[in-house]
Parts: sequence; structure tokens; C-alpha cells
Amino acid sequence: MAELVEVTDPDDPRLRDYRDLRDVELRKNLEAEHGLFLAEGEKVVRRAVEGGHVPRSFLMAPRWLDGLADVLATSEAPCFVVEESLAEQVTGFHVHRGALASLERAPLPSVEAVLDGARSLLVLEDVVDHTNVGAIFRCGAALGFDAVLLAPRCADPLYRRAVKVGMGAVFALPWTRLPDWATALTDLGERGFTTVALTLADDAVPVEEAVAGVDRIALVLGSEGHGLSRRWETTAARRAIIPMAPGTDSLNVAAATAVACYVAARR
Repeated sequence: MAELVEVTDPDDPRLRDYRDLRDVELRKNLEAEHGLFLAEGEKVVRRAVEGGHVPRSFLMAPRWLDGLADVLATSEAPCFVVEESLAEQVTGFHVHRGALASLERAPLPSVEAVLDGARSLLVLEDVVDHTNVGAIFRCGAALGFDAVLLAPRCADPLYRRAVKVGMGAVFALPWTRLPDWATALTDLGERGFTTVALTLADDAVPVEEAVAGVDRIALVLGSEGHGLSRRWETTAARRAIIPMAPGTDSLNVAAATAVACYVAARR
């Protein structure tokens, strides 16, 4: 059972995991150095713990203690109980969801472990916005995809904003980072996946056509600005486009993912 610890000093050193959550660069460095990540909100905290992540501590306003009592009962990590105004001083924003948890990062699994038994993948190249990464994970989980692979420069799926937007989908979908960006799509092809790149390339066909008849599929999505690199665009087995009304040539990468996942799930 987690020990309930009332804290009244915003400078209490025990709250260091929760400081300055709006400072992205600071948080990246701190979380990497200490091997932690944060979950925000009752549902996300619950999903993180149920997903096997080990809590370092919890930070909660009193009104959230009953709702997460069963989660706290499974852990020996301290639960720092603070007034909501003090939580805002520590984190730098209004914690309207009332509950935060700091959890240990587990080592990333191998690509082989993530692909074991998978039939449908999302493969992301240089998607650098945490909100988009979280939304993509949520789309994949909601529409029955089995796993996610990330190129080295993609945003961190365990960053607080990504976890929050994804409603904890990162805890439901197996994922890892690709060790070799250059040959990633070729390697997936050799493993039996048909790689389908979402792109505006001249030879792209409607996504319904591109996924038809595919058994094991890997949907490939590029960065928010320039899209896929030339290498990934050309080495994908197929290129797909989402047909749109005249005057509009593209969707936000997360919206495009939702459409493509919906179509692919019904192939």
C-alpha cells in the first residue's frame, strides 16, 4: 500500500520528478537522466500501472485518492498529497485532472519481440510533435493495430503530453525504436510485411487500393513538415494517398493515420 505523505512546501525536494513540466527540453534531459516518465489523469495513471510500469511516486490532490485507491493499494511508492494550488506551483500548470504519477522507464524491447505475432504495424519517420505521436498511438490502438516502430528522431511516446493525448495507448501497443533507419523498410519487407507509405508521390494510389489483398501490413508515415524522406518513400512496397476535395492536398499526420488505419483494418 502506498504511503500517503502530505506535502505543503512547493520546494520540497521529494517533488523533483514533477517540477517544470512545461519546459520540454528540461524535462527531456531530466527524464532521460533519471529513467522516468510521467502519467497524468486517473485513467492514464491506472493504465500505466496496469501496463506493468513501476511507480516511483504519485502526486495527487485529496479528491483523487478514493478513485485511485485500488491502484495505490498495489504499490509501495509514496503518494504525495498536495492541494491543487501547490501542484500548480510545482508543475507550472493547472493540474485539472488532479493526479500524476512518476514511473520507471523499462528498457525498450527488440524489434523482433515487437514484431512477434504482429500483422499490422505503424511505422513513423521523424514525427517530432508529441501531440501527434500520442494521437497516432491512440488511433492504432483504437483500430486494432498490433505495434508501432519509431525512427530514431521521432518524439518520445512516453513524454507526458504524448501519453496524455494518447490516453495511455502507449501502454497498450508494443513499440520500440528502429536501430537502423536506412534499411528499416527493406528489413520489414524481408520479414513478410507489405510497407505502404502515405505520400503525395506521383505513383501513389488511393489507400483503399494500396491495402487491398495485403496480409501483413506496415503503414508508413512521415514528418509533419516535408513528409517521408526520399529513401523511405521509394523503398516502400506501395505508395498510397487519401483522395481529397480540390484545393486540399493533405491532412495532419494524426488525422491521416486515423483514416488509413480505418481503411486498413477493413482490408
